[in-house]
Amino acid sequence: MKTVTPTELRANIYKLLEEVLDTGIPLEINKGNKRLRIVPVEQGQKLQNLTPRADVIQGDPEDLVTISWEKEVNLDLP
Repeated sequence: MKTVTPTELRANIYKLLEEVLDTGIPLEINKGNKRLRIVPVEQGQKLQNLTPRADVIQGDPEDLVTISWEKEVNLDLP
């Protein structure tokens, strides 16, 4: 969660509000020893915040069931 002061909020309010709406991550404002929080009322879909990973298998999980691993694994244990 991002934290700002009232001065920072005043200087960048439109940018910060847009960031809260885009990411769904609340914004916290520290005023002295008290805190305020700006949160989006409508929650976005959490899966939209995921970043794509090149090393992740993409495809049908059923395809993994039919893979033959005999050539890949050596099961000759001592």
